[in-house]
Amino acid sequence: MKKAKKQNSEKIKFILDNKEVEGKRGEYLLDVAKRHNIEIPHICTNERLERIGSCRLCVVEIQGMKRLAPSCSTYIREGMVVNTRSPRVLKARRINIELLLANHDRDCLTCNQNLNCKLQRYSEDLLIHKIRYEGEKRKEKKDKSSISIWRDNEKCILCEQCTRVCNGIQTVYAIGKQNRGFDMKVAPPLGLNMEKSNCVNCGQCVIVCPTGALSENSDIEEVTNALNSGKFLVAQTAPSIRATLGECFNMKPGTVVTGKMVAALKAIGFDKVFSTDFAADITIVEEATEFVKRFKENRDLPMITTCCPAWIKFAEQFYFEQLNHMSSCRSPQAMLASLVKTYYAKKINKKPKDIIVVDIMPCTAKKFEIQRDEFKGEADYVLTTVELAKLIKQYNIDFVNLEKEEFDNPLGESTGAGTIFGKTGGVMEAALRTAADYLTKKDLRKIDYKQIRGFGTIKEGSIKLAGKEIKVCAVHTLGEARKIMEDIREGNCAYHFVEIMACYGGCIGGGGQPRYDDIENLKQRQKAIIDNDKKTKIRKSHLNPSVIKIYKEYIGKPGQKRAHRLLHTKYKKRCYL
Repeated sequence: MKKAKKQNSEKIKFILDNKEVEGKRGEYLLDVAKRHNIEIPHICTNERLERIGSCRLCVVEIQGMKRLAPSCSTYIREGMVVNTRSPRVLKARRINIELLLANHDRDCLTCNQNLNCKLQRYSEDLLIHKIRYEGEKRKEKKDKSSISIWRDNEKCILCEQCTRVCNGIQTVYAIGKQNRGFDMKVAPPLGLNMEKSNCVNCGQCVIVCPTGALSENSDIEEVTNALNSGKFLVAQTAPSIRATLGECFNMKPGTVVTGKMVAALKAIGFDKVFSTDFAADITIVEEATEFVKRFKENRDLPMITTCCPAWIKFAEQFYFEQLNHMSSCRSPQAMLASLVKTYYAKKINKKPKDIIVVDIMPCTAKKFEIQRDEFKGEADYVLTTVELAKLIKQYNIDFVNLEKEEFDNPLGESTGAGTIFGKTGGVMEAALRTAADYLTKKDLRKIDYKQIRGFGTIKEGSIKLAGKEIKVCAVHTLGEARKIMEDIREGNCAYHFVEIMACYGGCIGGGGQPRYDDIENLKQRQKAIIDNDKKTKIRKSHLNPSVIKIYKEYIGKPGQKRAHRLLHTKYKKRCYL
């Protein structure tokens, strides 16, 4: 291990486009070039996936080599001379782009990824204004069976990123390469559609797709119609949206746009804009109460958080026998929808059927969640972050220059604990802040939580509460969740409390978020949420004045009968292939 670390820190100098540059042994040419502000086109490369060099757009010319080399999978060497834009390189890239376009559906103006498609962008950059090669077009109906994700194989370029994420990282195996030769395609096995597949609706395939082959099932038209229905419209916005929406308007990753987001929703026509962070605080009150009870009784441990609908469906498919470990709490989105159609409807003297609730979420799986039998009749529509940006643009709203506005009360006040739900480890940290007060009355801000921050897919640690050690773990990506669940199944899990999020980085990397080119974008989103928490006056969910008030006025005691009816749920066994 020490030898490898020393080797990776070894500096290497070489010539890149007539300039001497420096990198570290073991780095790829593509990555070093990017660090030196040289953008090399690439489609099949993703930081989280093994480099396979299938698109061949990133080829470069290396002195002494007969063939062009793929920069994504070529290691730097001392003294090598590299040209990233020679006539030979540019010609090869143009040919490769034309070959990709030869049998590609080029109806770009009506594509959901118009102006955001890598293939489209590189075609323009490489001056492709005429296609010399015309191949037979793939002819296949769009798969619109899923409530969350649409699949259009006529736009697929077989880069395999979606299959490698679904099978290698998420271990869901909903899609894969089917058939051979020209008939090869990406699809669920056995001729099934997306609805009948193992798909858990997480949308990680959508995030990595460089074209419009995979996209969220859009509800923009339905929401537009609802805005003109004459009914009372309520929007709720998830914690992570504030740190990601700005990217859709060319703002830097991690720019917090909470006030502008609220102003935009009100300008669109929503009567009230509430914060899902408020419901996140209620989730913590319920979840911490549930954990403390289980911990004292030494029952059904570890307890696992249940805010992520993709994780819930994954567990129902693959680990139903272990679902006694899952908290019975609804997700914050489902809690707030329930409270809007009950508590708030009564407060404003309206019938629930006359209120339309639109959830603004980072997640394609939320579209599936609101259709669950347990939640039907509460939230009406889900728009992802990307869909909200499209709706704002459709209404000709100058988002960047909007004046900030505040969330509406009584369901708009939240704490720093509610905000950090948007990142991996956030639910765990928020719950333990409250659990610490319930158990020891000790201020948890004095306890170090560095072990559950960052981007390792498993972060673990322990704290002492009431004289007892509590072992905790925060996990993101379903492949890592599977490892935890296998340990639980075998009786080898030593944790007391586990947080699981399906998406890399948590909700900031959700399937409905703006697509990102590198993990640094996610780190900036995470930093924005952490900073937001630090600046918030109240940082513990159970100290939120509006939460205290709603329990006193309507819900009653945490964990009791009415709380269970409004704020908790149950799970069901689902079949899988």
